[in-house]
Amino acid sequence: MKDRTKRGPLVPWKGFFWLSLLLVFFSGFTFSTRRLLLREEFQPRLVSSRGSSAMQVISGESSATPVISVRETVVFPDQVLVFLKYPQSIPLFTKDDIDCIYLSPNSSQPGLKLSPLSIDDEYLNNQIVRCPVQSPGLTVSVAVKPNGNLPAGPTHRWDLLAYEAMIDRDNTTIVFVKGLNLRPGRLSDPSRLECVYGWDFSNIKFLLRSDVVSVGQEIVRCRTPLSILNSPQRVSNDSIKVSVRVIRRGILPSIARPEHRMDPHLPARKQHEMCICTMLRNQARFLREWVMYHARIGVQRWFIYDNNSDDGIADVVESLVAGNFNISRHVWPWIKTQEAGFAHCALRARDSCEWVGFIDVDEFFHLPEGLSLHNVLMNQSRPSDVAELRASCHNFGPSGLTQVPVKGVMVGYTCRLSAPERHKSIVKPEALNSTLINLVHHFHLRDGFRHVNMDRNVMVVNHYKYQVWEVFKEKFYRRVATYVSDWQQEVNVGSKDRAPGLGTKAVEPPDWSSKFCEVTDTGLKDRVLHEFTDTKTGMLPWENQQ
Repeated sequence: MKDRTKRGPLVPWKGFFWLSLLLVFFSGFTFSTRRLLLREEFQPRLVSSRGSSAMQVISGESSATPVISVRETVVFPDQVLVFLKYPQSIPLFTKDDIDCIYLSPNSSQPGLKLSPLSIDDEYLNNQIVRCPVQSPGLTVSVAVKPNGNLPAGPTHRWDLLAYEAMIDRDNTTIVFVKGLNLRPGRLSDPSRLECVYGWDFSNIKFLLRSDVVSVGQEIVRCRTPLSILNSPQRVSNDSIKVSVRVIRRGILPSIARPEHRMDPHLPARKQHEMCICTMLRNQARFLREWVMYHARIGVQRWFIYDNNSDDGIADVVESLVAGNFNISRHVWPWIKTQEAGFAHCALRARDSCEWVGFIDVDEFFHLPEGLSLHNVLMNQSRPSDVAELRASCHNFGPSGLTQVPVKGVMVGYTCRLSAPERHKSIVKPEALNSTLINLVHHFHLRDGFRHVNMDRNVMVVNHYKYQVWEVFKEKFYRRVATYVSDWQQEVNVGSKDRAPGLGTKAVEPPDWSSKFCEVTDTGLKDRVLHEFTDTKTGMLPWENQQ
C-alpha cells in the first residue's frame, strides 16, 4: 500500500499542542471564516426550507442550496453500499424513488441503470442505498427519478477501511477497521500504528495524530486529541473523520466519524439488570417470539444490530416498542463483523445495563429448574469478582419438520444433538478488558474478574441451529465460515458454522428433516406451553402478533 503521508505533511508532535489550541480557537469561527483561514474544502450542512421535497432539493427548485449528495460508496463482495448525505429536514427516499447508476471510466453519463436491492432508513444522518454489483471498474452512484443524477462519491474497498468510531467515557477513541488482518482473540503491537484525524486523508493539509493504546482483531483504541475533546461541535460535525496509519504502509481509507460520545458520568445504579445484544439479518418473523419469551424470564432491554435486513424488520421492532418492549434497532451494515458489533454494543449498553447477554435470535436461554434470570444472576454472581456466566449450547435439528412450526421454534423443535457445542455468555460490561477483544461467545475480562461455567440444570442455551431447510438456507447466507460471503465458496470448509456433511453445496439433503436428532428434549417446550398459553384462546403471545 502506498504511503499516503507523502501527499501531505503530518503534524509533528512538537507542533501538536499549538495545533490543538489553534483548532479549539477556530471552533468559534463560522464555516466560511475557517474555510478562508485554513483554505480547506469544507462542506457545510445546508438545510432546505420546510416543505421542500427531496426532488426539489436535488433539482434546485427550492430556495435552498442542494444538500443531498453521495457521501461515499463502499464495495462489498455481493453489493455496493451508497451512503447519501441526508439532512433530517428532508423526507427520506423510498426504493421507488431511486435508481442505481453505473459510470464507465472517463464517462460522465450513466451507462446502466438498475433498481436498488434495498434502501435503508436513517444511519447517522445518512441513508443507505444498496445496489447490485456489476463489472469491476464501474463507478456506482444513484439517480433520483426522473432526472436527479447525483455525482459519484469516493469509493472504498470493504476489506481495507476504517468503518466505525466512537469516543469512550475515558476520552479514548475506539476505531473499528478492516484490513489489519490481525489474529483473532490476540493482542497486537500498538507501536506500529497511530490514529489520525482530519477531513480528507487522500489530499490533506495537515492531520492530527495520536498514540494507539491497544489493538486487537478489528478494534483500535487511541488517545483522543484535546482539540477534539474540547470542541464537541467538531465531534458532532459530520466532516471530521478518524483513521489508522500503519507505519511504513500508510493510512487506511476511512468513513469513520467519532460521533458517539459516551456519558463520562457513571450512574449510581444501572437502569436495567439484564439486557441482550444480538446481530441479525432477515430474522423479522422470529423476533417476536424471541423478545416476548426473554421478557417473561427477565430481560429488560434489547439492542438489535441489523446487518442489512430487507424483510421489514424495522416494522416489527416498531410494533414491539408499541407493545412496551424496550428494544432499539441499530443499523449495522458491515458484513462479517459480529465480534466488532458486539464490542460496539457492549460500549453502548454499559451505562444502562448491569449484565448483557450476547446471543442470536435462534438462541434461547433455558432455565430447566424454572428460575428467572434475576434468580440466576443473584445466585451465580457471588462473590463479586464473577463477571461472566457461560452457558452450554445445545444444537437442535429439524425434528422431523418440513414447514416452519406455527407455534414457534421452542415448541416446534424438540430433538437435538446429545453433546453441547460451544457456549454463550452473559457478562458485566463494566468488567470487560479495554481491548474489547471477544470471540463472539465470550469477552476478555479485566484483571481481577473471572467467569463461571453454569450448571446445565440451572441454565443452558437452546440453539435452534438446524431448522427446516428454507430457514437454514437463508440463515447462513453471508454468515457461513467466517469472512466468507457465500457458503458455496471453497473456504473454511471444516468450519463449525457449516452444517456437518453439507460441504459447500446449497442443496437440501434428502434426509434433512431427520438430521441432527439424537436426544428428545421437550423441557423448554413444556415450560412455554404451561406458562405462556392463553387459557381462553389456546394461543401463545407471538401467535397473536402474526
